[in-house]
Amino acid sequence: MILVNTDYISGKELEMLGMVKGSTIQSKNVGKDITQSFKTLVGGELKGYTEMMNEARALASKRMVEEAERLGADAVVNIRYASASVMAGAAEVMAYGTAVKFRS
Repeated sequence: MILVNTDYISGKELEMLGMVKGSTIQSKNVGKDITQSFKTLVGGELKGYTEMMNEARALASKRMVEEAERLGADAVVNIRYASASVMAGAAEVMAYGTAVKFRS
């Protein structure tokens, strides 16, 4: 499966199959949440949350690809990510794009 954030793939003629998406809501455990809150006192990267968001993007991408595969897609183009806080310490991540099939 080819995944790109452009609306084309060089040298390929594309047939659009439709929008596909994947999402997840992730949170850190209470212990990690407390240690990350102490980090805000001194500043710097909140590595626990960075890891959480990376995991969430990977899972959302995987779910988007699975939906594209069910449509028989060869690729997903114009991929975008969106995130939103749903509560303290939890975030939703959505990956979405257009599933396409290569024309012969």
